[in-house]
Amino acid sequence: MKKNNLSQTKLISTSYDQNLENVKSEFGNFSDLIIREFKIGPKKDIRAFLVMIDGLVDKLVINEHILKPLMKDTYLYQNQQCTPQDLYQFIKDCILYSHCITEEFAYAKTIHSILCGDVALFIDGIDRALLVSVRGWESRGIEEPNTEVVVRGPREGFTENLRTNTALIRRKIRDPKLKIESMKIGKISKTDIAICYIESIAKKELVDEVKRRLEKIDMDYILESGYIEAFIEDGKYSIFSTVGNSEKPDVVVGKLMEGRVAILVDGTPFALTVPYLFVEAFQTSEDYYSRPYYYSIVRLLRYFSFFVSTTLPAIYIAITTFHQELLPTSLLISIASAQAGIPFPSSVETLTMLLIYEILKEAGVRLPRPVGQAISIVGALVIGDAAVSAGLIGAPMVVTVAFTAISTFMIPAISDACTIIRFACVIMASICGLYGIMLVWILMLIHLCHLKSFGVNFFAPIAPTILHDLKDVFVRFPWSILKKRPIVFTKKF
Repeated sequence: MKKNNLSQTKLISTSYDQNLENVKSEFGNFSDLIIREFKIGPKKDIRAFLVMIDGLVDKLVINEHILKPLMKDTYLYQNQQCTPQDLYQFIKDCILYSHCITEEFAYAKTIHSILCGDVALFIDGIDRALLVSVRGWESRGIEEPNTEVVVRGPREGFTENLRTNTALIRRKIRDPKLKIESMKIGKISKTDIAICYIESIAKKELVDEVKRRLEKIDMDYILESGYIEAFIEDGKYSIFSTVGNSEKPDVVVGKLMEGRVAILVDGTPFALTVPYLFVEAFQTSEDYYSRPYYYSIVRLLRYFSFFVSTTLPAIYIAITTFHQELLPTSLLISIASAQAGIPFPSSVETLTMLLIYEILKEAGVRLPRPVGQAISIVGALVIGDAAVSAGLIGAPMVVTVAFTAISTFMIPAISDACTIIRFACVIMASICGLYGIMLVWILMLIHLCHLKSFGVNFFAPIAPTILHDLKDVFVRFPWSILKKRPIVFTKKF
């Protein structure tokens, strides 16, 4: 701790030996630390050294555009009686071929820049370091995100490189009012964060609130945007996320154009957007790239899928256990004959099948894709068929759980919340029948109406009702009607 405090205030010395000793002392036994010593100047009598981290820099750029000019072109300096200060200015102005060169006087900031991938040049007699940007580590290219596949629309997705991601947004909004502000979070990781918003559209209060919440994060490291989401979201114990995320630049840009704020984190392709509304879970980018009629029907199907995903197994239990009179006689006889000989009550049967489904889903996701597909096929066909043949599970239950699982895939944005609500409905239906399901839904709706996301009602524009914004909730109106921005992000409730 004492050493860290010292490095925070220490200034770079004019002594070559002192600077070299301090750098070696600061980094210790870094196996990937590179210190290259050499001499420069018309008489080759001025000592200098470069400091860099192997793997974070582009070695070809360093050799061709930094080392080679320094060791060769400084001969061209005509003043044979030059001082280190004269040569330093000559190097800065005429020798180094780089788009980004900065001066730094403090050791702490110099060390941090080196750890970020810059190369530092120390010259004997000069009380500052020249930091040259030569960041050149390996990174993944721009690819189509697997989590948001579309038939029509842009295929590009964010990467783990922050600058690539900001450039993808900048390419779509060519306006100086797009502001990208940088911040570092994490006492040890010092992860780079970018806050994006459009100055004339996003409310200043919203931008200030996002910055305030980010500045309050007190953590040693940030590895993914999920860390930040957990710290800044409203309703920290809610099953619904009040912070949106996306891997697609076009989705993030669309939200910026509505007056929201995006948070990009270095090292992850998932960008966060705030405020976030419940109805966004039923919207996809493709809804806006095609004609509205078909995708309005699809959107209604997503709402229906949410109901099926959360409630269908519970309704099966409630009707077969408490409310048999609600079924037509022929259907009741058919279900009763299928359930004959099953040793478990419907509630145990349902919970068992739902747990097996969750296990198979998790196994299919975590395993390599070819193996995961095999697991899904074995689970869905072989185990299901074997369980029915053995008389452990009734065929109607397999159909119910299968339809529930398929419905969940229609709304991946809230699939985790659907799972929790589904189990709550099943438990309550096992105790109280349909009344238990109604109780779960009433509590859920009260909770949704109570939630907020950065000052905006999470359940808006349904509750409170905003007629102006309902044209993009249950169905998608044509663009000629949608061209005005939603007012939910500017209206105060």
